[in-house]
Amino acid sequence: MVAELKYEISQNAYIKLVLHALKHKTIAVNGILLGRVNPQNESVVEIIESVPLFHSNLALLPPLEIALIMIEEHYGSKGLGIVGYFHANERFDDAELGIVAKNIGDHICRYFPQAAVFLLDNKKLEALPKGKDQSPVMQLYIRDASKNWKLAGPDGGSRLVIKEPAANVVLSDYISSEKWQDVVDFDDHLDDIKMDWLNPELFK
Repeated sequence: MVAELKYEISQNAYIKLVLHALKHKTIAVNGILLGRVNPQNESVVEIIESVPLFHSNLALLPPLEIALIMIEEHYGSKGLGIVGYFHANERFDDAELGIVAKNIGDHICRYFPQAAVFLLDNKKLEALPKGKDQSPVMQLYIRDASKNWKLAGPDGGSRLVIKEPAANVVLSDYISSEKWQDVVDFDDHLDDIKMDWLNPELFK
């Protein structure tokens, strides 16, 4: 029996994606997850970095293809590959994984079969300042044997973890200080190439 994969996301990669969604609260946004299979433990996918993609026309292929090529070129030289996809729905009460997210997830799976899709959980995000929950404000979707995207079962919470336990405390502080205003995505970069999609100053 093959061990079920576990996905471990770094604090900065996690926070960057959530801040991107908060910057564009009333529209859908997406992002790319970068990492590798843990060399010591092949049942763990390490998500080390993330790149905020778009906040408009998420389904348009040409900008997506340009973004993926640039992301792969930059992070490939650092030994990281694209290992998954992040999506935040337009409506607060929409907890379904839509066709755009599934299609992009399928595309990534061609190159990294263990890829996951993370869907922002708005209810968990809203409750964040009130609670002490250390689990990610995201739902984990993985492909089953029939190549359909399924929400990870009751153990989904234990299969998606943040590497640093205090990440949600840090995230809450950033939300309070409106840090989300500083996030740059690929849409911003395509509008003004001086805006850096790598967000090098975000956590300085």
